[in-house]
Order: sequence, then C-alpha cells, then structure tokens
Amino acid sequence: MPYRRDLIPIAREMRRKATRQEQHLWYDFLSKHPAHFKRQKVISGFVADFYCARAKVAIEVDGIQHYDPQHIQYDAERTAIFESYGIRVIRFSNRAIDDDFDAVCACIDKIIGQRIKNS
Repeated sequence: MPYRRDLIPIAREMRRKATRQEQHLWYDFLSKHPAHFKRQKVISGFVADFYCARAKVAIEVDGIQHYDPQHIQYDAERTAIFESYGIRVIRFSNRAIDDDFDAVCACIDKIIGQRIKNS
C-alpha cells in the first residue's frame, strides 16, 4: 500500500488537536487495547483516526461535518480505497461516543476479535 511521507506532519498535528471524543476513545479504551492501535495513521493518501494493523481495521470518529453531502462522498471514496487494501472501516459519530461509550467499545472489541480470529 502506498505511503505518503508528506502527510506525517499533518497526522502529528491532528494528534495534537484531537477532538474531545477522539481523546476519550484513545485514552479510555484504544491506547490500552491488546490488539494495539495507532492514532492518526497515514494510510495511502489519507489519515485514519485510529488504525489496528493486526486486524486491518480503521476507526473513524465523525463530527457534524461528515454529514455534509460533499464530505459524505469524500468519506465513501476514502472507505473504498481503504477496503481495496483489505482494511475494514468502522465509523462512530461524536454523539455515539458521548452517549453510549460502552456500546462503541463493545462494537470495536467484537469486530477486532472477529478480524484477528479470521486472519
């Protein structure tokens, strides 16, 4: 899969400016997950919010801008590219993380477990 070094500074900046929901998901769950996740991982020409290489899963945390028609199209194209590399993309809204964090974590655990078991 192609790797764009020019996106590394952007990924670093995104880590520094993570949303409250991204910080919550990272510090309270993903950073301690046994499958090992990375934050703001450069994949091809994009930056995934979180990525687990072992399970080939990208997790995206979607704010309100992701419901704009142009962003919906961009996200669909990006997801198709990730999937072409065998990466499963799962998306959660900021609201889901705020309102039902335990269910979000359970969903991630289930998908990661299935992907690792089937790899």
